[in-house]
Amino acid sequence: MLRFLRPLTQAVTYTRWLHLFISVVVVGMWILVDDEHPYLVVLLLAFAGLVPAVRLVEGLQARLLLTRHGFRDSESGISAAPSASWSDRWRTVLWLEIRMVLGLAISFLTVHLPGITNDLVRATTDDPTRFSALDLPGGHWWYALLAPLPLILLMAVVVGTGHLITVVALHLLGPSAAERVAALEERTEQLLERNRIAHELHDSIGHALTVAVVQAGAARATGNAEFTERALTAIEETGRAALEDLERVLVVLRESGQPVSGRPTLGDTDRLLESARASGAEVESELTGPVGAVPGPVSREGYRIIQEALTNVLRHAGPVRTRVRIAVADGSLELEVLNPLSTADKTQGRSGGSGLRGIRERAALLGGDATTGPYRGEWRVRVRLPLDLAAEVRR
Repeated sequence: MLRFLRPLTQAVTYTRWLHLFISVVVVGMWILVDDEHPYLVVLLLAFAGLVPAVRLVEGLQARLLLTRHGFRDSESGISAAPSASWSDRWRTVLWLEIRMVLGLAISFLTVHLPGITNDLVRATTDDPTRFSALDLPGGHWWYALLAPLPLILLMAVVVGTGHLITVVALHLLGPSAAERVAALEERTEQLLERNRIAHELHDSIGHALTVAVVQAGAARATGNAEFTERALTAIEETGRAALEDLERVLVVLRESGQPVSGRPTLGDTDRLLESARASGAEVESELTGPVGAVPGPVSREGYRIIQEALTNVLRHAGPVRTRVRIAVADGSLELEVLNPLSTADKTQGRSGGSGLRGIRERAALLGGDATTGPYRGEWRVRVRLPLDLAAEVRR
């Protein structure tokens, strides 16, 4: 019993009822203007449905009154955009006609079913007042038992018709094929952005924490005041840089659609090298070619790749001799980081966790390739990124 009464307690039942009533306003206004040709309102609605903006108005109204979502919520399943094709226009025309027919039916029943209840109640007396089309003889008390039935029928029709008009709206005002493709592309971009942000946090924060752990351990082991001072300075600088990177990422999360500005590029590689040197590693760098001419997307991703590679060196091999090579030639950017194999690398190899996986994903995203693993007695990370394809990538 409660299952059948529950719709009567939901606000959407009554907003759907209102939505159907609104559709009758156009018919009423037309009859006031021309009561001899009421059928012409059908043609009027047909022409109105061909106007692209009408679909936008109907979609917003349907979102607000037919669903439990707000009119700004795209999850309602109802599109709120002007007609982009003739298919959208004809679907809007059909929607307007169906809405008008259902609106006229529910309006008629809303007026006359309570009228029948009124007649049944008054027919219990000897002198009834007839409001509806029923011609009831008066003086029968048992009419009062039938009086609630028209009202029950009205509410059943209101709930059923409201559900029906919502289903029709989802089909006729729902996203077109082009809108679904656009929504899918937007969703894909959002997922890619979230994945990129996860890599940003992993690379930046992971690098800072690795440097801090290595520096703190080395300072405690040496017990040298001068070395401890240098270690604390390195930890401070690395932590400050990580906080700046974190703030840039949080800007993206707070303000949807805003691009990340000021992200570090290959021009900031010296900061990474100095951070690794401050951790005790002997870092040699080789730079060839016009690095400043590298397109922004490649330069930013290249910086992150080197950052992750150096983080892996400190994490797995410690402060060892490391060689970093950055070369721009023949339309591509080549990055290479070499360091001696650690004992764990020789026996088990590196686990290939999220760091190395992130390097490969970054390279693949830009149409490049990445190779990681033992090479001539050393551990090598080698990445090649094409400049022509990467120049077209937008962040």
